[in-house]
Amino acid sequence: MRQQTHKRGRFSNKTVAIVAALALGGGGAAIIAANASASGDNNDSGQNRTVSAGSWTIRCPDVGQQLSSVPRKAQPAVDKNLAELDSQVAKAYQRMSEGGASNDTVLSSLERERGETLDNIGDAMDEQGQRPDDLDSMNNCQMQQANNGGDQNDQQGDGQQQGDGQNDQQGDGQQQGGGDQQGGGDQQGGDQQGGEGANEVPGNAGGQAGNGPSQDDFVDITQVQPNVQDEPQTQQNGSDGTFTSECGVGDADLRNSDNVIVAPGVGNGAHHTHDYVGNDSNDAFANNQTFEQAGTSCSNGDKSTYYWPVVRAQDGKDEADANDLGGGQEGNVGTILTPKSSTIEFQGNPQNKVVAMPKFLRIITGDAKAFTNGDKNANASWSCTGFEDRQLTDKYPLCPEGSSLTRTFDFQSCWDGQNIDSANHRDHVAFANEDGSCPNGFQAIPKLVNTITYDVPANTPFALDGFPEQLHKPITDHDDFINVMPDDLMNKAVDCINNGQKCN
Repeated sequence: MRQQTHKRGRFSNKTVAIVAALALGGGGAAIIAANASASGDNNDSGQNRTVSAGSWTIRCPDVGQQLSSVPRKAQPAVDKNLAELDSQVAKAYQRMSEGGASNDTVLSSLERERGETLDNIGDAMDEQGQRPDDLDSMNNCQMQQANNGGDQNDQQGDGQQQGDGQNDQQGDGQQQGGGDQQGGGDQQGGDQQGGEGANEVPGNAGGQAGNGPSQDDFVDITQVQPNVQDEPQTQQNGSDGTFTSECGVGDADLRNSDNVIVAPGVGNGAHHTHDYVGNDSNDAFANNQTFEQAGTSCSNGDKSTYYWPVVRAQDGKDEADANDLGGGQEGNVGTILTPKSSTIEFQGNPQNKVVAMPKFLRIITGDAKAFTNGDKNANASWSCTGFEDRQLTDKYPLCPEGSSLTRTFDFQSCWDGQNIDSANHRDHVAFANEDGSCPNGFQAIPKLVNTITYDVPANTPFALDGFPEQLHKPITDHDDFINVMPDDLMNKAVDCINNGQKCN
């Protein structure tokens, strides 16, 4: 089977039925919102009031994705200032949520701070003779209605559409509900309630008290039609072996809200918490040397680092980071769920033999800001065990009893043959074409597929950690990888894949 995850448009239209009543197993148990509490226990620790921003969020140009070329000597200063832009948005979102200042006032202050930081980026690049001409145009930010202007508690009755009114803002036609994908808004009201005996899901079913996700972000997986296409057939010169690294499910002590790829040297650069497997030197201050010297959780000696945002149960309970940046202070609340399993598999290419990945190659798949950026780079997918032929990018699936929640990340499998990274962390790698061939100028490398499963507590909503302004939308899921395999292990992986073997 072929999971169509890197372009949402490849899913069959009119297959995702959003229902307001979602039956979970034979007993018909329903998802119940953690509703009143965004963080802390039911006695209200106060975090609830600091993360709620109602139906509004902040949308600014993603400067990092628009910088296609940054001089090497300017890169550290640029990375630091890009991280500062993210911090400014997070603080603006918090000011907006706390009240006391109008949205216009918050936006003016943000754009003033942002302008100064963009000037710093321009100055750093100007020293190397490459100041972008359009940098000033990236200062404009907007207040964006997250639910098409309706009250979140009205979502069930009128079929909230998270897309039809926003396509012009988000680009690439992202639809967070609504439109042909769901067969129209009427599916959330009236008699289409997921079948007899299904129980009602309250409004704001995500339990984030306004910071998301919303009821409309969930779908009963049993109501989704199969939407996965077959993989292209392997050709004579293709490669169909696999290589697996068994690296465990992550150590809670290694979790942090850094991102060493996007914001090296900057603490809390992700503004959300990551789980890590593989390399145990994974904070913002790690570098290639520390990666090589570090230990690993992988049984075969693979020192690569694999990391992804945590998933939290919206259970109203305090996690250890309830009062911390990257945690409760930025709307990431509830009990962190430890994965049931994490499968790390490298696959071949149907058209060509694969070549070895260069050491320290960095790849990001998915887009942590897809809710405001649009879905061009959104490709992580959600499903349930037993329903793997139904993959979703912009909905959280609700799984029946006995089925586990799954996240699948298909990484880019074509490399430009020269660079281990690029200014926007994307241009040096690419996805294969429909027939499996690589775009011109790229060569096939082992394709990393990471599949993570969770057992979500019964009757408990859940949410992905994310940047606060992204409202915990499932479309913002993403995964990060840095190759630190020893050369002999990478060569073994390549030989296994090219020879059609299954190795680990």
